[in-house]
Amino acid sequence: MLRAIFLIVTSLAFCAPAFAYSNAFSRGVADFLNIFSEQPVPRQVVPWSGKQAPGTVVVSTSQRRLYYVLGQGQAIRYGVGVGRQGFSWSGTKTVTRKREWPDWRPPAAMLKRRPDLPRYMEGGMENPLGARAIYLGSSLYRIHGSNEPDTIGAAVSSGCIRMTNRDVTDLYDRVRPGTKVIVQR
Repeated sequence: MLRAIFLIVTSLAFCAPAFAYSNAFSRGVADFLNIFSEQPVPRQVVPWSGKQAPGTVVVSTSQRRLYYVLGQGQAIRYGVGVGRQGFSWSGTKTVTRKREWPDWRPPAAMLKRRPDLPRYMEGGMENPLGARAIYLGSSLYRIHGSNEPDTIGAAVSSGCIRMTNRDVTDLYDRVRPGTKVIVQR
């Protein structure tokens, strides 16, 4: 029975085009299939000696890791992709909003560098923002999923913090608007 359900869900996921995630069922199937994807840098609970309050997010761009502070000397460590040379940044931001399967509109500066990019892309598996996006302050930067898990642990983005879809979904469920995010080099 379980095998039959898995085969049906898998076949449905591959029958529809990747961009067709406008309905909840298709997005749910994509979230379900995400469970089976590989993690290039495994998520794990690690010792934490920082002074940040529980619930704070700390990104180390030099380590290419993101830490979600749990408190009591522990944090969850995730692998991330960070801004490539000339696009890295540091500072403190606040989570202003969160979106599941977000749409993407490349910023004007990115379109100037890459005029071949689409002006708009509906949320879904082909969207470069992946399964979730966590927006940082009034900046153009986000912590978001990626449909390129092999970029995790690399400096490849235009300043955003990339995570696997599985990891960004986990972090998305932990943070709230108002969460403090510290990005350090």
